[in-house]
Amino acid sequence: MKKIGMSLAMVAAGLVSYPGTSLAAEEDAASDVAVTQDLTAVIALQGLPCGRVVSATQAGVDDYTASCENGNRYRVFVNADGRVVVEKLN
Repeated sequence: MKKIGMSLAMVAAGLVSYPGTSLAAEEDAASDVAVTQDLTAVIALQGLPCGRVVSATQAGVDDYTASCENGNRYRVFVNADGRVVVEKLN
């Protein structure tokens, strides 16, 4: 059991000191996927055509521009009343 623990500790130390992709970058990528999935769901719940969101740009706190696979673009934000609003962009 001690060998396994020591091996895991060495692997963890190696990963922490590895100069390649950081854990923060991996968390950002996972966060980006979660944001695009959430935006896809919000747009679909509004009954607007999108398919799925392929990219999103954050314009502010709770304010995103979403680009859909069908070419539509939407601004998704929370208004002053706390409601989620989806506006189609030209």
